[in-house]
Amino acid sequence: MKKDYQLVLIDGSSYLFRAYHALPPLVSSKGQPTGAIKGVVSMIRKLMSEYSDSHIAVVFDAKGKTFRNEIYADYKANRPPMPDDLRSQIAPIHDIVEKMGLPLLVVGGVEADDVIGTLANQATEKKMNVLISTGDKDMAQLVSPHVTLINTMNDSFMDEEGVVEKFGVRCDQIIDYLALVGDTSDNIPGVPKCGPKTAVKWLAQFGSLDGVMQNAEEIGGKVGENLRSSMSFLPMSYDLATIRTDVELDKTVDELKIGEVDQEGLMASFTELEFRNWISDLDGDTSGGQEADAVDDEPVDYDIVLTMAEFDAWLETLASAEAFAFDTETTSIDYMEAKIVGLSFCCEAGKAAYVPLTHDYEGAPEQLSVNEVLDKMRPLLEDPNRRIIGQNLKYDISIMANHGVNIKANIHDTMLESYVLNSVATRHNMDDLALFYLGKSTVHFEDIAGKGAKQLTFNQIDIDKAGYYAAEDADITWRLHEVLWSKLQAEDKLVSVYSEIEIPLVPILSRVERGGVLLDETQLQQQSKELEKRLAELAQEAYGLAGEEFNLGSPKQLQQIFFEKLGLPILKKTPKGQPSTAEPVLQELALDYPLPRVIMQYRGLSKLKSTYTDQLPKQIAVSTGRIHTSYHQAVAATGRLSSTDPNLQNIPIRTEEGRRVRKAFIAPEGYKIMAADYSQIELRIMAHLSQDDGLITAFNNGLDIHKATAAEVFGVPLDAVPDDHRRSAKAINFGLIYGMSAFGLARQLGASRGEAQDYIDLYFERYPGVKDYMDKTRALAAEQGYVETIFGRRLYLPEITASNFQRRQAAERTAINAPMQGSAADIIKRAMISVDAWLRESELGAKVTMQVHDELVLEVPENKIEEVAEGIESLMSAAAELSIPLLVEAGVGDNWDEAH
Repeated sequence: MKKDYQLVLIDGSSYLFRAYHALPPLVSSKGQPTGAIKGVVSMIRKLMSEYSDSHIAVVFDAKGKTFRNEIYADYKANRPPMPDDLRSQIAPIHDIVEKMGLPLLVVGGVEADDVIGTLANQATEKKMNVLISTGDKDMAQLVSPHVTLINTMNDSFMDEEGVVEKFGVRCDQIIDYLALVGDTSDNIPGVPKCGPKTAVKWLAQFGSLDGVMQNAEEIGGKVGENLRSSMSFLPMSYDLATIRTDVELDKTVDELKIGEVDQEGLMASFTELEFRNWISDLDGDTSGGQEADAVDDEPVDYDIVLTMAEFDAWLETLASAEAFAFDTETTSIDYMEAKIVGLSFCCEAGKAAYVPLTHDYEGAPEQLSVNEVLDKMRPLLEDPNRRIIGQNLKYDISIMANHGVNIKANIHDTMLESYVLNSVATRHNMDDLALFYLGKSTVHFEDIAGKGAKQLTFNQIDIDKAGYYAAEDADITWRLHEVLWSKLQAEDKLVSVYSEIEIPLVPILSRVERGGVLLDETQLQQQSKELEKRLAELAQEAYGLAGEEFNLGSPKQLQQIFFEKLGLPILKKTPKGQPSTAEPVLQELALDYPLPRVIMQYRGLSKLKSTYTDQLPKQIAVSTGRIHTSYHQAVAATGRLSSTDPNLQNIPIRTEEGRRVRKAFIAPEGYKIMAADYSQIELRIMAHLSQDDGLITAFNNGLDIHKATAAEVFGVPLDAVPDDHRRSAKAINFGLIYGMSAFGLARQLGASRGEAQDYIDLYFERYPGVKDYMDKTRALAAEQGYVETIFGRRLYLPEITASNFQRRQAAERTAINAPMQGSAADIIKRAMISVDAWLRESELGAKVTMQVHDELVLEVPENKIEEVAEGIESLMSAAAELSIPLLVEAGVGDNWDEAH
């Protein structure tokens, strides 16, 4: 689709909002939001690079209302005001665009769409091919033999055929389609209940909006009634949806030429906004590329290896290299089910190879034998003196292990390099990393495999397409490592976190995942039946309280019953202005009203049933009879592991029903389940970080910390603290380390805000070290933009100096808690590493089966319980040297609940 386009028109306003919502909330050290600037300018730079011979213009909406507001006063009336942190990024974008030498059009009284439509029309009259870069579906009406759309968020083009494929109507019917369907984002009214399928059907039958209106009497049913009642405003909706092509402009198409680049101006802007990677580009050509190396135009040499002679030549190259990037292509993302399809590798930027092994589509060429290739790769992959580089290598380690190859080489993982370097700068998948750090748009899997139900598996993809994609993966991994490892090495603490915590954990997690967890399937199925019965009872109870039957899962129906029928107080509204029925609102309403209490119970049990008791038995692998979760190292900003498919981290423990799910996690015959858990680890870390004498004394003396706090705050003897005071002290202890305000604490304690503030003041009076630590941490975070864990993991806070008070306050709360939560994450990871090494060396027959927050769960032979418990407690306690002891409690049972 990349034909010659004489004119490229960039819809800046469309990409402004998409970049703002799609990218992380980047903020400079001076508090200037920069995420939208980076996204929009990146897109423009990329297009300039790819269409360097074209005329290019960038178009933005002007401030104020347009002629459409005169046609319809409520046009766009339901849109919330532009966020302040987005508004502040518009002027810098305009400034950078002009310094890049690009024509910038901002025309009052109309929208960017109308300016683009006018320019496209002018260009078409001159027989010029036009490319419009936008994410706006309304622009489909401009598509013609001379006009094509591109969405640079996913590099997809849309021509006349593409419009029909996407919308089901021709380009000249798009306005009719939009008028019938309406547009909630622009508040353009359409025919109620007329969705895309109905609109397509009507336009196929009657040709146009006029045709539909003229034959409205022929259309039956409720939607026909809705059409007839909409006849008065449909012409207006058509007019609102129509992009104007005759706007009076200061510039003609011929004048849209790229001017001279203001090098010094761009240098000043990029320096001010801290776009360091772009600054380095200014020594060369500033008109193209997105990031540091701008590799899009560099030639590449990718081999597809089909003969043993070619493979042996590559093996020789890899064997003589200091390191090489390695990747597997498989039939599935499920590491337990996936079969290998091919291998790729690279040891020099721009030069990589793909070895197809099991492509089996009709006409696929003969390929090398899987066993022969793996046998020849084995010495390289199993050599501990070699170094291999991967992106999410844990997956590849599991795949190779399933094929009998145990990767023992020293490993680097670009996903983890990026994560340790800055966990919130970007997502850590390869495509985003390539764009962020290399300025390169990669081939996406969907580009070669398709989407949805018709998506091909890798073995079904043509080897030429598959080969480029796979070789590029290895090449990009190599390039990313060169950039990321260099950045990491500049920070000794981060190198330590990466090399001593994250990387050693990779093969351990692979083994834990593949080992799986044993489940009592029968118990879960029985619990599902009981939950189904209990849910039916709760539904009847809810119907009785509401006085009618309704859908308990429908927020809309809950709104109607709660606030219109029963008149319950509206505590919060949704962004669209509707009364909220979200969980926090239900919790507060449940304190005073029975129906919200029942709804909360229903929701909790329904989620438990759908997520666990129904789902877990379906996830038992046929090959092992166990469930196999996936642990993710590069998701949570604080360093905590997360778990999916199934998620083992969120099984509730505070309810009997939740604990019963844990009872289904069982030990095999001859074994017991052992659960070893850190006691109050975050409070202990707070004592260590704050060096508060009171907290340190309490922990060193083995006191019940909540009782000790209650004694201090409420002024009662330690041995006379009542249970309700201890509960309140517990809420204070945990609330404060999570940055809870007096308002939040008051809600938790059921006290007044004044009382809660008095408790907080008393707490800080008794534990002044904690107050001092919090104040210094907030100040340091604002100064440097990040906080650190005990081990040096860096946790960036892009909104710590945000002008928006709520966002800044949320970042300050995170600044207090992140060092504790992050240090706890580091400690349990360090514990896993030492425990794994000890268990493998001791050959006690025990193994770790799960890691859940601050807890390790193991299967232990019945005759080794005492020995393993003693070793585990010792190793976990020694995972960090704090000012106070780390207390570890190991329990044993036939199932996880008994052991916990």
